[in-house]
Amino acid sequence: GLLYLPIALGAVSLLYVLLGIVPLQKLYDTIEWPVVVLIGSLIPIGAAMETSGTTAVIARGLVDISEGLPAWAVLTIIMVLTMTLSDVLNNTATTLVAAPIALSVANKLGANPDPFLMAVAVAASYAFLTPIGHKNNTLIMGPGGYSFGDYWRLGLPLELLIIAVSIPMILWVWPL
Repeated sequence: GLLYLPIALGAVSLLYVLLGIVPLQKLYDTIEWPVVVLIGSLIPIGAAMETSGTTAVIARGLVDISEGLPAWAVLTIIMVLTMTLSDVLNNTATTLVAAPIALSVANKLGANPDPFLMAVAVAASYAFLTPIGHKNNTLIMGPGGYSFGDYWRLGLPLELLIIAVSIPMILWVWPL
């Protein structure tokens, strides 16, 4: 609690390099620069979506489409949309895009935002429908002899199982 966490982590990283615990080249090589650039470019996009009202428009559309449905059903829709988005973007990018939308939907429904944000956090981590949703999917595609369609055949039942388990658990731990 003495320092803001990102500053403390940066200071420790710098200290490790200065003390020779971690060589500078190794530190530089282990940083995933495409992810840094992606996150760096999506943060302003997320902020722009929030500032311009885009997240509010998307949230209003989701609320309008799901009018009359209980809040848990809207939560399920948010989870499915986030999982779908995660199949083409990485999980960090998906979270940066989906979290403000989920928060806005929760506010429009007058519901607790915690379950909506947890649904985004959980759903963004499950990208089983494509080989491009997560680097692990891509890594095993060639050596495993998998085709693009193989991910759907196993991934869809797995994602349905995750939804069936996650929604009740999220609602149990973070009630609406």
